Amino acid sequence: MQLLNQSNKLLTKQDLYNLLSRRFESEDKKLSQIPNPALLLNGEKAAKRIANAIKTNQKIVLVGDYDVDGVSSTAIVVDFFRQIPYPIEAIIPNRFTDGYGVSPKILERIEADLVITVDNGITAVEAAEICKERGIDLIITDHHTPSENLPDAYAIVDPKLPECHYPFKEICGAQVAWLILALVKKELSLDIDMKQFLDILAIAIIADVMPLIDINRTIVKEGLKYMMYSPRPSSIIIRDFLNKSQINSEDIGFMIAPRINSAGRLEDASIALNFYTAVDVNKAYHYFELLGKLNELRKETELQTTQIAFEQVKGDENIIVIAGEKWHEGVVGIVASRLVDKFSKPTIVLSISDDEAKGSARSIGNVDIYELIKENEHLLTKFGGHKMAAGLGLKAENIALFRDAINASANKLSKEDFLPHESLNGILSTDEIDDEILDLFEHFEPFGEANIRPSFLLQDAEVVSIKLLGADKAHSKIEVRQYPHQRKTIELIAFKTVFEMPDDRKITCSYTIAKNEFNNRISPQLLLKKIY
Repeated sequence: MQLLNQSNKLLTKQDLYNLLSRRFESEDKKLSQIPNPALLLNGEKAAKRIANAIKTNQKIVLVGDYDVDGVSSTAIVVDFFRQIPYPIEAIIPNRFTDGYGVSPKILERIEADLVITVDNGITAVEAAEICKERGIDLIITDHHTPSENLPDAYAIVDPKLPECHYPFKEICGAQVAWLILALVKKELSLDIDMKQFLDILAIAIIADVMPLIDINRTIVKEGLKYMMYSPRPSSIIIRDFLNKSQINSEDIGFMIAPRINSAGRLEDASIALNFYTAVDVNKAYHYFELLGKLNELRKETELQTTQIAFEQVKGDENIIVIAGEKWHEGVVGIVASRLVDKFSKPTIVLSISDDEAKGSARSIGNVDIYELIKENEHLLTKFGGHKMAAGLGLKAENIALFRDAINASANKLSKEDFLPHESLNGILSTDEIDDEILDLFEHFEPFGEANIRPSFLLQDAEVVSIKLLGADKAHSKIEVRQYPHQRKTIELIAFKTVFEMPDDRKITCSYTIAKNEFNNRISPQLLLKKIY
């Protein structure tokens, strides 16, 4: 149990402050320090073409993606064009009937002079050829990893292009779109405040698991602040729903992003787009209610599929590859994440329909799942993504071959590559857990990718009592005493866990500390992460 051995140090608040301070070498950037969008390769070329289309009254069609980043990107562009004002047709492909991104199928229903993609397109070679044949200019804005074979488009804007010298490359699709719009604003001398989109940008960055460092940290910080007073109807609904004095990144990651994502996963992402772009609070509320119902359905579907998937896993593979007949395509990515959490291995989950398999990959530690998939692309019909997450398709008959091949590729990696990045920071005395520690954490927010909320070890603590919570009694509140001599006890909340009293009445686990707001009272809440 390597993690435990590294984490037996007793920490004070000062130790914790020093530890978190070391994560940031310099002060946070200001919004004014976001690098010039003109540094994006082909950024100005794309902006000039969009500006020209507006000046000459050309038909513009926008093609987004059905995840949170894709819908957020689409919403920002739609809102920007509404303020110009200039008509733009926005299409978000349906996951089930259209597939991913700009495609030959989508182009069948598009009549346009200019097609712009957001958060997709870097692999759309065939679609680019069709656009060329039809005399349509195609501008691709994306942030996914490009392959050697690029689409022949009018312009490709992607910070991950090798020739692109934008100073910070780990940005999401919504950020790329926003930066291009800033250049369009300049071209047309528009009076549109680009800060008004910070609330949507913050959601996209958090949901797409971008590292919360550099400009991402700045945008998320400012975006969460702006969400508290933004006049955007969707932001009014979000803050009413969360009902907190301050919104943090985890509120978005756990409470809001899954709702927005559920539309594209289970039905159609246009529901999420309508929520974002609603012009009044009543409309926004209507769509938010729909998203809530879809999210509940998503949870049920995900739970059923996860239970079946767990039973398929064999213990001897470095990369888990499992498949099921007609598993819901909208939840395979989440199921893959659940398997990564449980087995600490990169996982690919595929849904088989007829003789085709489509699915999602999720990774762990330093394992670049995109490169492993790319190494075996001869067995695939399509793939795309980045280091920690990818999508892929293949013939069902090739699944076994692919499983063997990707595991052979993974055998070249070192064992250290498979270790989770998350580690325990140490042991915190019960007496250190108070309101002051919440202020300390607040100073280092937002927490997320590349700035993980600190985790602490509770070792051989006495379990005093267990209470099951929730309508379905699916969550546990565990009262524990850290040391035998103590009178004071602490409570751990274990979501989606029915914890039974151990024979020895002892627990060793990791936990994080969050701020709990209830009846205008703020207190620390201990959230159980993993039981050892």
